[in-house]
Amino acid sequence: MNTNLLIATNGFKGTWPSIEYGAWLATALEAGITLLGINEKPNPAAIDDHHPLEDLFARAVGLFQEQGAEYSLEVQNGDAEHIIPAKVRQGNYITVIGPLGRSQLKRLIVRRSILHLLEQIDTPILYVPAPRLPLSKALICVGGLGYEITAEHLAMRMAMKSRAEITLLHIIPPVDLDYPTARAVRDHWQSLPETDTPIGRSLRQALELARADGLIAQTKARKGNVVEEILTEVKEGNYDLLCMGSPYSTRALRQLASPNVTAEVMETVSCPVLTARYQRES
Repeated sequence: MNTNLLIATNGFKGTWPSIEYGAWLATALEAGITLLGINEKPNPAAIDDHHPLEDLFARAVGLFQEQGAEYSLEVQNGDAEHIIPAKVRQGNYITVIGPLGRSQLKRLIVRRSILHLLEQIDTPILYVPAPRLPLSKALICVGGLGYEITAEHLAMRMAMKSRAEITLLHIIPPVDLDYPTARAVRDHWQSLPETDTPIGRSLRQALELARADGLIAQTKARKGNVVEEILTEVKEGNYDLLCMGSPYSTRALRQLASPNVTAEVMETVSCPVLTARYQRES
């Protein structure tokens, strides 16, 4: 499991919640912090001008010191979509990132920044549009094939810090196929943990893991469009953290693994979203 955080900012004020949340997470995981400042528009002629990164770095250092976190500071020139993945590959970090303040036109032309990062980063990503602390309620999406395990274990480590309640959510999308497992899920969708199906076994294992850690945990199922149902559950449940499984795994459930689904959820919800690709544990 990753033990170092990479918190990235391009100076946009909307990245401050990710710095604040990253400071809390470093304490929860006993992790070190690398604060990466990205100067996306370097101008040698303006070397003496005040840059927004300076203010964010000053606030961040004060926060890190207040919480007793070990940290290092780094500034690089270039586009965040290229700088962040390159840095992650050097240290196998948990990446903590917030909105980068891209214009709507740029997002239409070159796609959303978070989609670029999901494509290029293999390790966990925590997207923080708002800090939502303390963490008291966490929602973990469970797909049934085990590809959510990496993100699930990290979310439970976070939940243990503040004894957060855990809800394990499975979405049953509309399907036309009719085979024994599909029928079992369809007929017993409100009592899935009691079924001998892949999703039933995954939910039971996750429940056992959470309860072994002393956490209050429950399961929940919804039927319908995956994105719409996740967004509805997040809104109705007022969760402080959403955990989704691997955004890139060719054998995972397509509806939960599709990168545009993950990115759409990330950019729509107002709570932090944790996602990670599945990694086999040694």
